[in-house]
Amino acid sequence: MSARSLPRSLTFPAFIALYVLFDWATYIDPLYGLNITPWNPDPALGLVFWLLHGWRAALPWYVALVLGEWLVRGMPAGLPLTLLLSLWLVIGYGMLGAVLKRAFGGGGVFDSRRKLFEWVLIVVGGTLFNDVVYMSLLSLAGLIPSGEWAAVVLRFGIGDMVGVLVSMPLLWMLSSAEGRGRLKSTVWRCETLGYLALAICVLAFVFGTIATSEFKHFYFLFLPVIWAASRQGFYGTALMVFVLQLGIGALVKWNNAVNIEVAQLQMLDAMLALVGFSLGIVVDELRRVSNDLKQSLRLAAAGEMAAALAHELNQPLTALSAYGKACEHLIERTDVGPGGEMLKNAVQRMIAESGRAADVVRRLRDFFRTGAMRLEPVEVGQLVSSVSQQFFTQLRQHGVQLTVEEMPPLAMLADRVQVELVLRNLLANALDAVQERPAGQRRIRLSAQLLDRKGRLAGEGAGSCVQLSVEDSGKGVSAELQARLFEPFVSSKATGLGLGLVLSRAIMEAHGGSLWAEVGEQGIFRMALPLARRAEEGQEHYVAA
Repeated sequence: MSARSLPRSLTFPAFIALYVLFDWATYIDPLYGLNITPWNPDPALGLVFWLLHGWRAALPWYVALVLGEWLVRGMPAGLPLTLLLSLWLVIGYGMLGAVLKRAFGGGGVFDSRRKLFEWVLIVVGGTLFNDVVYMSLLSLAGLIPSGEWAAVVLRFGIGDMVGVLVSMPLLWMLSSAEGRGRLKSTVWRCETLGYLALAICVLAFVFGTIATSEFKHFYFLFLPVIWAASRQGFYGTALMVFVLQLGIGALVKWNNAVNIEVAQLQMLDAMLALVGFSLGIVVDELRRVSNDLKQSLRLAAAGEMAAALAHELNQPLTALSAYGKACEHLIERTDVGPGGEMLKNAVQRMIAESGRAADVVRRLRDFFRTGAMRLEPVEVGQLVSSVSQQFFTQLRQHGVQLTVEEMPPLAMLADRVQVELVLRNLLANALDAVQERPAGQRRIRLSAQLLDRKGRLAGEGAGSCVQLSVEDSGKGVSAELQARLFEPFVSSKATGLGLGLVLSRAIMEAHGGSLWAEVGEQGIFRMALPLARRAEEGQEHYVAA
């Protein structure tokens, strides 16, 4: 369930219904008729909901807890005590959710082994603290024997801890459209059926003999987990361990294996999940490193090609400028009639443009060979005005409406020639994109905003970088194209080389800025550069919000 995909009026009731359903489905082998079970995934759902909604999740979570006690267990503690106990659970798990949100609010909960380790420590510490207080309240109310307090705390703590550790990764993936899309693209393969079938066979074998051999064959369960982790990374592992947990709970119940310590079995399952998660994250990290290396090699090849092209173009541009100056001298010495002044102006413009092109080529050649940049304060308004004027003729020719929003009086620390090249490339791409639209629907808009250090819109005086946006009425960028858009030699144009955006992003990142495209029905490209006053303190990288 995604906070972004459903309005709150539907999201909250859907959460309450799903929470109660989880409570009912996992109410297996309880102690004293209370919610003390060997596997309790309900808090995992609540924590994911808290990460999405923050403190606004407290009320629906409280309602779900009370309804679960009433509908599933018949409210054995009575209404007043149930309300009190449910309040503590919301407070306790709310504090755990707040810690998780503070630690991982920006996303990337399971992106690295370090974050996985931090998540495990927070979950284990938070659930144990919450369970100790909850069991103490039950003991004071006389609902559990005082001599059994430690054993009950251990059982309830293991149930909550294992429920969160095993279930939360998959629920977190399912909570957003991006996570669901990535999960589907990862596991929607025939191979997934293979390791799921292996898991079913292994479960049948292990629990077919467990009544006499206890945990001797439990290690066979590592086979499908290792298969899923090594082939599909963390996303495949999350699905696999959740399915195994469901199978273990169902088979233990149906087998009536009374000699099995369910709490010990749950601890083994938690270790199985953590080993699988660690392996899956390592596989994902290795794939990212491999992809980054391939990308770096492609960028190096693109840079070498750009440097070679710049070197080859430099001589013709120099010759063009020399021929233009020669023409200018001939015009001055010869009577060319009434059109002489116009001809002279045209030749002078040709000399100026060839000189500008030669300067761009030389600066690009130096940049791709040595990384050289000539940093200077560049006014945002002057930059936009200078680049947009170069397109006026083409805009009129194709009937394109260019809207330039009021530019803030800000300066960026940048190499003017290189940044002009990036903005010119974005405008040229926008112009190509809108030509596919009917006449009267061809629009391009240029705007600028201040961003803070986290990439969010900021007020005047609080910003750290300038974001320039180029939006057009073209067909836009799909999620699939966005993933490959900045790869070398990838282009949506029939005659494109696929180098413009790659080189533009390389230039922006060398400046400590960023360039990205947004998915949408219309084209949206944004570039961000540090302010001149901030850049003097040290360059920083700014990314899309």
